[in-house]
Amino acid sequence: MANSFMTPSASPMRARWRTHGMPGWAQATPYSLVFLLFFIIPLALIVAVSFWDATEYEMIPAFTGKNYMSIFEGCSNTAEMCVTFKTYLSTLKFSFLAWFFTLLIGFTVAYFVAFHVRSTAMQTLLFVLCTIPFWTSNVIRMISWMPLLGRNGLVNDALMHLGIVSQPVEWLLYSPFSVVLAFVHLFTVFMIVPIFNSMMRIDRSLIEAALDAGASGWQILWNVIIPLSRTGIIIGSIFVITIVMGDFVTIGVMGGQQIASVGKIIQVQTSYLQFPLAAANAVILLAVVLMIIWGLTRLVDIRKEL
Repeated sequence: MANSFMTPSASPMRARWRTHGMPGWAQATPYSLVFLLFFIIPLALIVAVSFWDATEYEMIPAFTGKNYMSIFEGCSNTAEMCVTFKTYLSTLKFSFLAWFFTLLIGFTVAYFVAFHVRSTAMQTLLFVLCTIPFWTSNVIRMISWMPLLGRNGLVNDALMHLGIVSQPVEWLLYSPFSVVLAFVHLFTVFMIVPIFNSMMRIDRSLIEAALDAGASGWQILWNVIIPLSRTGIIIGSIFVITIVMGDFVTIGVMGGQQIASVGKIIQVQTSYLQFPLAAANAVILLAVVLMIIWGLTRLVDIRKEL
């Protein structure tokens, strides 16, 4: 009875789908719509707004390039670096330091769990321990450093009690040190997970063959494990660098509102309703991040490796 209501063209199509599966375009359509709705359209709107004019009270949808000219104002002066370049240099510095320390810690932890922990149950337990900090807010985790690093915090009290310093150390909090420390605390897990995944895919027979050939532990690490883990290293690097480049909460809280970054500038501009100028800054930041990602993906074909 139900078959009588089928159109002649629909029945063969459904029969073909049952036999050969849904065609690629039908499977990709829902994901394409989500990508279009939540990425392409918002990005296009940001680019469009970046070319709008604005006053103190309203945005004017008229094409102008003065927002970009305002961002790079004074940058043609070779005698002194302009504010925009200084801000990007500061942001890149924090990104590099966060990437370096998260890579160092993340690779060490992933190597230990992958090659020195034999029990699958113990590996799972250690992974759960790594994710426990994510059960709380990033802001709460950052604030938890303040009783430790503050002028009257536990670290300064311990240093003074041991006689190492005669007065509290000022640079422990509200400084570049505290900002980098918070970044490493917050984002190391983004480096651990992809590196661990790459290490677990390494054929252990390759390590045994290297040992049989007389290779030392450092030679195996440098010539076998690191090259075969590069996909995870690149993916983790992309995660950390892109997050740090756009971050403004961590720099605002741990830097005491005294350290500039591109994300912080965009946040301040939006709070003052300077949306076209903030959109122009966002477009430039996106271009810089995409260039960094492009450079990283040149080191390894991620799609082929995955």
